Amino acid sequence: MPGLYLNGQETGVGILDLRITLQAHGDAPPEVVWERYADLRRWPEWSRQITGVESSGATLKAGVTGDVIGPLGFHVPFRVVEVGIRRWRWEIRPLGLRLRLDHRVLARIDGAATELRMGGPAPVVLAYAPVAKLALRRLVTW
Repeated sequence: MPGLYLNGQETGVGILDLRITLQAHGDAPPEVVWERYADLRRWPEWSRQITGVESSGATLKAGVTGDVIGPLGFHVPFRVVEVGIRRWRWEIRPLGLRLRLDHRVLARIDGAATELRMGGPAPVVLAYAPVAKLALRRLVTW
């Protein structure tokens, strides 16, 4: 399988992988922004490309798995890898391709900011970035 290996371990960076960082800030308090992330049932409220979530848990916790349901009922499997204080990491597998997403929520004087670091196959990252940016803007806005 193509990829980059270091000391026999896959680094997670494939030959055609791309990593980007997206940011958005708004007037919603950081506690509200985090709650919108943490409650998986609320994802369709701010991420309109998501019509539903089927998961092994209702809140963000490491090990939670499931499917994000998109337009036309398209299911994308996911796994939450890590959850910390106002940060979380997960992997999704659209069409069997692995996309890694690291999220953070930051407090600002006038509200909150969110940051998404995304890595995976370049065509998938480039196609998803504009949609993700719109969702992040809604996430941080009252």
